[in-house]
Amino acid sequence: QVQLVESGGGLVQAGGSLRLSCAASGSIFSINAMGWYRQAPGKLRELVATITSGGNTNYADSVKGRFTISRDNAKNTVYLQMNSLKPEDTAVYYCHGFPYWGQGTQVTVSS
Repeated sequence: QVQLVESGGGLVQAGGSLRLSCAASGSIFSINAMGWYRQAPGKLRELVATITSGGNTNYADSVKGRFTISRDNAKNTVYLQMNSLKPEDTAVYYCHGFPYWGQGTQVTVSS
């Protein structure tokens, strides 16, 4: 059974930084694109960033220039470096590698 386990969420002041990690078990990591999504209270889950097995990246407009997605295939881990955080970045952040989802990690940005 494939599992995705996120870590690194927490409470941070506006302008601060956090780094999320997603550790993947099983054999999917080297062949699948991975991504980060987020869901704020009362809102739909939205794409934050994706990275292909070849390292190509894609970002939501709202995070471009502030967030960076990366992966370490040797460690079966994908990361999301979040800088210049804003209160509107507050959400539960989910790791995704089709068709699997992690359990989510809470990110709260105070103003």
